[in-house]
Amino acid sequence: MIIMKFGGTSVGDAERIRQVVEIVRGRLPRRPVVVVSAQAGVTNTLIQLAKSAVAGDTDTDLDGGALRERLASLIAELGLPDDLLEDEVDELSSLLKGITLVGDLTPRSLDRMMSFGERCSIRIVAAALDASGVPARPVRSYDLGLLTDSTYGGAEVLAESYERIPAEFAAQAFEDVVPVVTGFVARDEAGFITTLGRGGSDYSASIFGAALGADEIEIWTDVDGVMSADPRIVPESRTLERMSFKEAAELAYYGAKVIHPATIHPAVRQSIPIRVLNTYRPDAAGTLILAGAGARGGVRAIASKANITLVHVTSLRMLLQHGFMARLFAVFERHRVVIDMISTSEVSVSLTTDDDGQLAAAADELREFAEVRVEPQKAILCLVGEGLRDVPDVLERVFATLRREEIPVRVVSVGASRVNVSLLVDHADESRAVLCLHREFFDS
Repeated sequence: MIIMKFGGTSVGDAERIRQVVEIVRGRLPRRPVVVVSAQAGVTNTLIQLAKSAVAGDTDTDLDGGALRERLASLIAELGLPDDLLEDEVDELSSLLKGITLVGDLTPRSLDRMMSFGERCSIRIVAAALDASGVPARPVRSYDLGLLTDSTYGGAEVLAESYERIPAEFAAQAFEDVVPVVTGFVARDEAGFITTLGRGGSDYSASIFGAALGADEIEIWTDVDGVMSADPRIVPESRTLERMSFKEAAELAYYGAKVIHPATIHPAVRQSIPIRVLNTYRPDAAGTLILAGAGARGGVRAIASKANITLVHVTSLRMLLQHGFMARLFAVFERHRVVIDMISTSEVSVSLTTDDDGQLAAAADELREFAEVRVEPQKAILCLVGEGLRDVPDVLERVFATLRREEIPVRVVSVGASRVNVSLLVDHADESRAVLCLHREFFDS
């Protein structure tokens, strides 16, 4: 069995969906389970419709009519039944009217709104497969046992899902039919729809792969695989043939857009290979992600993450005192602020976060016992490679290269991971820093 996940661009129009049908047809001997995202742009449309509905914006189409027309046009182009999505779109229209009536949009209602993209997508893809002679059945992930907590907008998958999914899968008898499963969405124990956070379809695919003991997880996207750098910044970046789970996890966390950061973990637990492939070029080899597949001793790839905020916390109470760091991080925990990099001295701590939604409140609480300075508009650069920490000249080359370009480094993190060296620079220097470092380590 293999898991095949197709992203929003891969199912974005009729031509792409026809390509998906042929790709799946070629994998039939491997018993594929297909996981799909919403069509590109649909989730953003649903969010905007929900916001307009709660605001009572009478100038906006609040019954989902424009989305209905888009989906109807796609269905017609594929030659599928006109009423394929009728009940889904009617439910969406009713939900929008309800939000308008009460003038309130709760996180739970927003998750239900966002689920319509994937719910429509599975019906379209399954119907297209069926019409082409490949028996397929649309199935919602929560009807296959995917269970989460009630953290709407970014729910955590419950451990019991890994027992429920194989039991439900066996009970629903998919031996002679391809299941087409919703990515991104799930349900909590109360039966309400939840979402796994943006990009969560990759995570869904990995969860199903781990739960079902898949031989491989394929992530189908719009690039040839994992690149040595963002090709929009470095046009000469190259596709990596293989890489390790650790390398892929670091790249995903620090900005590589090909795979979602959470994707790696369920696959790692079961040692399931992940292959990143291009829907537009299905014959390309892509990138195979395996345990211990990285070549040791050098930089394999460079990622960057923008919109980072640097926070300096200074207090004489740190000096020779125990418990200060625990108090510091308890504040961030209470305000659900995620920390990326940390650097300490005798009386200060510098740390970074890309989650500034609650940062102001956290900073106010920190000021009760320390001085706090917040610097926005930073970017993290991450150099990744197996055994990179043990290569003696990496930092020397990094600093020499950035010095030539007159790019100052604000924070450095090395040693926390054997595969990662991270740097903090000003946002304005991000692209230039990635470009010059890529040339240093890949062209030389």
